[in-house]
Amino acid sequence: MKPPPRKGSTPPSSPRSSAAGGGNVRVIGGRWRGTRLPVADLPGLRPTADRVRETLFNWLMPALPGARVVDLFAGTGALGFEAVSRGAASAMLVERDAGQAAQLRATAARLQGGEAVTVAHADALAWLRAAPPGAFDLAFVDPPFSGGLWDAVLPALLPALSADAWLYVEGPLEAAIAVPDGFVLHREGRTREVRYALYRRRGAAPPAAAKLAGNPAGEAGLAHPNEPASE
Repeated sequence: MKPPPRKGSTPPSSPRSSAAGGGNVRVIGGRWRGTRLPVADLPGLRPTADRVRETLFNWLMPALPGARVVDLFAGTGALGFEAVSRGAASAMLVERDAGQAAQLRATAARLQGGEAVTVAHADALAWLRAAPPGAFDLAFVDPPFSGGLWDAVLPALLPALSADAWLYVEGPLEAAIAVPDGFVLHREGRTREVRYALYRRRGAAPPAAAKLAGNPAGEAGLAHPNEPASE
């Protein structure tokens, strides 16, 4: 059985490019549960795996009602549509591929309540330069792994986040991704190829940038030492 497709763009020679298009992923919870999201035939398009999404949105459950969400590398839109489906007030999906941005708009248009989803056809870094300050309570940052964009995107994102915002970061296992000061690790997990972590902005900045580190517990995720262990 083939592994589920994964989000983002990587070179055709990469193992992650085996998830190229022609299929669908689905919204897995909430009012739009079961909605199909087409996976375009783009090199290395890598939607966040269903199991990771289910874990992530279990973590986010208390934070979603009324949240203003941004997904800077929207791809299929799975994270943004899932967030609104489960109670977020709005989602901004930023996507630089014109065809994929059009597909995202078409999906939003056919959903009841889809006006809560806005699509920006733009490069993420260029879009962030004009983003309104403090506009978002939750940000998804899962860029194409081959681009190494985390170090540029994460600092540029900060002004657009609210004072107690949540930040989700996804990257390859081998990457050490520096998360800006002022974010506390809430949960983290990993698959065979991916590390994923959820942070919250709060209090004074820690002494040094946090790292998206390995998780010996595997996909189930670990709580930060200062957070409750239950999901």
